[in-house]
Amino acid sequence: MFFFFLLLLFFLFLMSSCSIPAKHYDADTTEPISCGLQTLDELLSWKRSEANPFNVAVVPLAPREPPLATTLRRTLVSHDMMGGYLDDRFTQGTSAETPYAFYHWQHIDVFNYFTHTLVTVPPVVWTNAAHRHGVVVIGTFITEWTDGAKACEAFLKNEESYRAVADKLVQISRYYGFDGWLINIENTLSEVAVWNTPLFLRYLTDQMHERVPGSLVLWYDSVTQNGQLNWQNELNQTNKVFFDSCDGFFTNYNWTEQNLEWMKDYSEIQGRTADVYIGVDVFGRGKVVGGMMETNKALEVIRRHSFSTAIFAPGWVYESHDDKTEFRKNQDMFWALLSDYLYVHRPALPLPFTSSFCQGFGTAVYCRGKQETERSWFNLSAQEIQPTYYHRQLEGNGWLRSRGCPEDAWNGGCSLLLEGLIPASRTSPVCAKCVCSQLDLGGCALKEVSVTIQRTGEPQDTMFSCRMGEIMLLDVASLQAPPESLQGLCVYDLVWLHGAGPSLESTSPCLHLNATLRWDYPTQLVHHFRVYWRQLRRPDPRIPPGPLALVGRSYSNLFRVTELIVPEPPGLMELVVEPVVRNGIPVPESHWGRRRLSYTAGSVH
Repeated sequence: MFFFFLLLLFFLFLMSSCSIPAKHYDADTTEPISCGLQTLDELLSWKRSEANPFNVAVVPLAPREPPLATTLRRTLVSHDMMGGYLDDRFTQGTSAETPYAFYHWQHIDVFNYFTHTLVTVPPVVWTNAAHRHGVVVIGTFITEWTDGAKACEAFLKNEESYRAVADKLVQISRYYGFDGWLINIENTLSEVAVWNTPLFLRYLTDQMHERVPGSLVLWYDSVTQNGQLNWQNELNQTNKVFFDSCDGFFTNYNWTEQNLEWMKDYSEIQGRTADVYIGVDVFGRGKVVGGMMETNKALEVIRRHSFSTAIFAPGWVYESHDDKTEFRKNQDMFWALLSDYLYVHRPALPLPFTSSFCQGFGTAVYCRGKQETERSWFNLSAQEIQPTYYHRQLEGNGWLRSRGCPEDAWNGGCSLLLEGLIPASRTSPVCAKCVCSQLDLGGCALKEVSVTIQRTGEPQDTMFSCRMGEIMLLDVASLQAPPESLQGLCVYDLVWLHGAGPSLESTSPCLHLNATLRWDYPTQLVHHFRVYWRQLRRPDPRIPPGPLALVGRSYSNLFRVTELIVPEPPGLMELVVEPVVRNGIPVPESHWGRRRLSYTAGSVH
């Protein structure tokens, strides 16, 4: 009760002292979080000055091969799971024993974060991970039920009102660094509102294209041109006006093969078949083709008719299984079943290239093969370029599989495990792909990195297992470049509070520091930042300064220190930020960022 009271006091103090609204901090942990916008008034009053800097993506959308524009059968994933904003809402990551994550990025083209909030802003951890793999990220604008109908009548009443909403959606997308919107109007519309809806879509789409290169605006199959909420399960004359006004159409899920056959011959679609995403509900609700572990049946029909697909709620593999420790196994099984109907793309990346195969979660954090922290964690911003995971049969009874292995790692939370059986009849090496990325090598391109595995000794069935901790491809220029110095480290939004001690057995309150750190450093060079603190002034001046203690990792030029226990005043402490760069060469301590804080019972300097 004492701890809860102190935490409540802290949160109330935070609301009055910090430069961004309190809704951007978690009420239980005070960590910065991602969130959406609940009402039309909240959307129309949105300002950059009150936005959440912790939710800004730092990874730009990587170019890819083949480009999305030339991909004729695309795959969209719409992530709708348990209301959304779960472990993924923590912008700096969180402790999580069995989180949900996604790492089959090479198979998908568009990622939609879906909730039933009016404006769903994708959590930054998803945008960073998707962009690293060349995957477009779109948020959701949804209206539903009576309140949704009222909102639509308000913002679709005239040109000024619908442009105001569209302008805010564009501003939000640009500020947070994601790539577009799914528009889902799930309520009836008046004659005026439905007349203005295509105009709203066209204006929003044009503005997004102008201000966010590579952006997409998609329409969900819901209302028809007469304003009725009437899911068609196909694109036809009653909803074509919306398709014509944006980048694509996401059908409802209760289609039949006859719907697809009809659409394939529909003259109004010709030339834009790739822009029609046939919806597939993985939960298999209603009269649908496939679903659950038979979702591949739906994709087989869709691809046979040469349409794109929108896979809705693949988090089913997590939600529907009680034993969350089997998540990786179930996830890999699900996507393996779909793999024949998905098309691999590669992010096209410059050198230096590194990947430790970290999937953005694990049971410990590793640094150069040693455990840095011994607790379960989740942070998709830490996810590295992923290989294409597979399980394939060899001749005879041989097989080869790749998967993430959390039991050991070099950096991050897992390694890449290559395992299999070389049959006695095989005399040639087994070739296991590790990375599928297109790397620019100056006049040529590297598309695959593989490992060959060969049996020694007598020909017999031979099991093998090989863990890869990290792959690093460097260029001479990056090795010869002088190290960059971290500049402009500043500390602000400081909050000091007496709270509970470090353990349940602690009886005396301790002094806690909460503060935001910001600095300048070229993000394209860095893998992550390590944030430390140390005590400089001791009660006995003859005692030297304390050692550096790790506070956490940051994947942007911003970090929120929360509930750091520090000595009672008067005190002198130092906050230190170390860049960990992608080429693996340690940055000299002289190039780290440092900031001293001198504090007494009444002031901080």
